Amino acid sequence: MLIEHRGRSPVVPPSAYVAPSAVLCGAVVLGERARVLHGAVLTAEDGEVRTGADVVVMEHSLVRGRAGHPAVLGDAVLIGPHTHVNGATVEDEVFVATGASLFPGAVAGARSELRINSVLHVNSRLAPGTVVPIGWIAAGDPAELFSPDRHDELWDKQRDLDFPGTVYGLPRGTGMRTLMARQTDYYGAHMDDRPLNG
Repeated sequence: MLIEHRGRSPVVPPSAYVAPSAVLCGAVVLGERARVLHGAVLTAEDGEVRTGADVVVMEHSLVRGRAGHPAVLGDAVLIGPHTHVNGATVEDEVFVATGASLFPGAVAGARSELRINSVLHVNSRLAPGTVVPIGWIAAGDPAELFSPDRHDELWDKQRDLDFPGTVYGLPRGTGMRTLMARQTDYYGAHMDDRPLNG
């Protein structure tokens, strides 16, 4: 389904394929021969989503573009099922496996691999050709790799990456009532969306 959002409509070249149950919302621009499979959602909130050529976004993935943090997928990129790419840049020839998460301001360098359920943290830069193992977290610029059992060391690194400031525009410690009032206003912009096809 193609949806106009904030006055912007998706652009799909004739060589691309969008499954009937996939959603492209707002300023989404697909590259040549892009494939967006069933249940995937590419949504340009108040930013953009752009893909290069020969990109596959698999089932039930979410790719979200944001103001200041567009979601950009390079050429020959695979976005695996159930992944979350939020305001991140994925350079050419990157493999993003099932369940991986990439957060705003993150950059996955060319030919890198993010394996099953791995994380590329907010404002972190993964060097080209780096492999993030299954379930591991990459954080920092340049990114260091952390196994899940190294939470205290990870926290020392991620504290300065400013997740709440980058993602929500609010300082750490802001209460949920304040945060969610802003989030409901932000996503309330979808109330004016307009489907473009039946």
